[in-house]
Amino acid sequence: MANITFKGNQVTLLGTEVKVGDQAPNFSVLANDLSEVTLDNSKGQKRIISVVPSIDTGVCDAQTRRFNEEASNLNIKVLTVSMDLPFAQKRWCGANGIENVEVVSDHRDASFGEAYGVLIKELRLLARAVFVIDSNDKVTYVEYVSEATNHPNYEAAIEAIKAAE
Repeated sequence: MANITFKGNQVTLLGTEVKVGDQAPNFSVLANDLSEVTLDNSKGQKRIISVVPSIDTGVCDAQTRRFNEEASNLNIKVLTVSMDLPFAQKRWCGANGIENVEVVSDHRDASFGEAYGVLIKELRLLARAVFVIDSNDKVTYVEYVSEATNHPNYEAAIEAIKAAE
């Protein structure tokens, strides 16, 4: 498993680590209207899955805004996944003009967290990570950010999505 810290403290990740070349695992999360969202909802599309601990924090806010901006320039699907409640996500998206990213909640089952190996056991939050999945559901880029309060490598993720089939 990836070695992750949260505010300098080592944390335990639950689930299965995803690697480049893997078939992207399916998951079940909630949209802001409480409907189910799965990987299959975006079948045939190139996707960035941006994982954040909580949408209401500075780095998570910046990460979501950055991918929202990038999505407006590229023909891709971007999902931001956190453990925040769908109601809080909806409020945050509305207040911040997020229109090109679908922000979804893993709070119900931690299905995404376990499937992608980002569920922090000690905090029941998701570790910061970025996954790029091509239109054939193959994982083409993975970044588990080693310190959950740091930014991911945005440029590497953008280059990976541009190169994906």
